[in-house]
Amino acid sequence: MSASVEGFGGRGWSRLRRAAVESVSGLPRQFWWLWTSTLINRLGAFVATFLALYLTVERGYSASYAGFVGALYGLGGVVSSLGAGVLTDRLGRRPTMLVAQVCTAVSVALLGFMTDPVAIAVVACLVGMASSASRPAVQAMMADIVAPKDRIRAFSLNYWAINLGFAISSSVAGLIAEHGYLALFLGEATLVLACALVVFFTLPESRPSAGGAADAPDEAAGAERISMLTVLRDGRFMTVVGLNLLLALIFQQAYVSMPVSMGLAGFSSADFGLVIAVNGALIVLLQIPVTRFIEHRSPALLLIGSALLAGYGFGLTALAGSVALYAVTVAVWTLGEVINSPTQMGLVVRLSPRHGRGRYQGMYSLSWSVASLTAPLLGGTVIDHFGPGVLWAGCAVVGTVAAAGYALLLRNLPGRAETGPERSGAPAAEGRAGAGAETGRGEVPSSS
Repeated sequence: MSASVEGFGGRGWSRLRRAAVESVSGLPRQFWWLWTSTLINRLGAFVATFLALYLTVERGYSASYAGFVGALYGLGGVVSSLGAGVLTDRLGRRPTMLVAQVCTAVSVALLGFMTDPVAIAVVACLVGMASSASRPAVQAMMADIVAPKDRIRAFSLNYWAINLGFAISSSVAGLIAEHGYLALFLGEATLVLACALVVFFTLPESRPSAGGAADAPDEAAGAERISMLTVLRDGRFMTVVGLNLLLALIFQQAYVSMPVSMGLAGFSSADFGLVIAVNGALIVLLQIPVTRFIEHRSPALLLIGSALLAGYGFGLTALAGSVALYAVTVAVWTLGEVINSPTQMGLVVRLSPRHGRGRYQGMYSLSWSVASLTAPLLGGTVIDHFGPGVLWAGCAVVGTVAAAGYALLLRNLPGRAETGPERSGAPAAEGRAGAGAETGRGEVPSSS
């Protein structure tokens, strides 16, 4: 009996180890340097998470003012997302990331020393502008350097790094904040600079035109025709962006309305730190095994399910009255987040022409920036005038609407989006490039 149990345990451990190896194998070295820079960056992601508590608890401002500052933070992202997308295609992925990261470090450090409410609002807008500017470049570089068949896995691993850093930073930051918030601002600035150093010393440019080989004439012509107007005219892609905006409005409540709501209920910043750390911890534990389960399944069904989990997970927050119950609600919507992130990113890359990835990623990032702008205003206003319960019920409604939208939009989409052929550089042609048109690896100089 014991021998059979040991044999079963040994086989289980062997399968687990094999699954772990398969999850991380076969990805290019440049991806792992990009992954490392992401991890370092998120280890210092203190300010956006604790800004609302900093303003309401430390500075004594109202929830509406905290929402207003959070909205300006989002406005900065709105301003920079589209511009950063264009720069990503024209200037390159690497220089766009470096400029954004250095500007983020400087502005975050400056925000920690601001005391005037107007100055706080202005600098928060600058922080939002700088921190959002690197997103299109990071996502476009990842699509450049990873083969199409591995992209869902790569996006999951990168998202796993984001949340590994977030789980650590949010737990530690809540305790640090008890002794002073300035250390949070300076700590984030230091780690963002470290992230920039990793990018500077390890990552080469990855734009298709930087790969050394001349583009085919039709692809070169297609690249010339791609503009922001091209993106706006892409009906299916813009609908995906709109649906993502609805989900982003829900997810943003975790970092604005939830801490304010918990503060009004008498919970401390350390309590919120522990609750929100559940989100990062669960993603760290579940992202890789869940990705192995979902990577060969229908994106439509996955996006519908994730929208419902997100909406009703936040809806359950209306019933939370203790740290434990808040943690349960976080666990529900976190599962939706785990499913949604790699599935959504794989769909976005599939719908993006190769030479327009920066612009398409910029538009996709814009949906998150718009959510960062509007979610604090909506959340703060609803809490002040109607109470938190109405806000959480509204999240359930929005999640249901998003799920219905995905069901209508993607009902004819094939299930194997991550392995399908990609769009060529010519967006005017509705046909797809051949399956072997791009491997993603050959565009990166081998000297890296």
